[in-house]
Amino acid sequence: MAKRWAISSGSRFEKLAGYSRAVVDGEWVFVSGTAGHDPADGSISADPEEQTRQALRTIATALGQADAKLSDIVRLRVYVADRQDVMTVSKVLGEHFSDPRPTNTTIICGFPVEEIKVEIEATALKRPE
Repeated sequence: MAKRWAISSGSRFEKLAGYSRAVVDGEWVFVSGTAGHDPADGSISADPEEQTRQALRTIATALGQADAKLSDIVRLRVYVADRQDVMTVSKVLGEHFSDPRPTNTTIICGFPVEEIKVEIEATALKRPE
């Protein structure tokens, strides 16, 4: 039977809302919606491009703890607060993913924390090297 275990980034939001940054279940890695907060100091840039880059760094760190990488991602869900930022966020994603690119659903929505402009959720399937 596949082992299931959780990864935490140490974010105060994880404890507050009772969730894990990621859950590893066998070869699958499910990464929670990840905003652009810097886990080291809790800061967040006002720039949607930098928020996207930081979210991807946090996701990459969680995946690394699961022995996976960004190229193992098969599905993204991207949440953006302002439709004017969709192209900016998309450009950053395009820089990080190549064929076969993951599936992607982008949703315009609101966030409980006003500073958040983008949040990214990912599902990865670890592949043997």
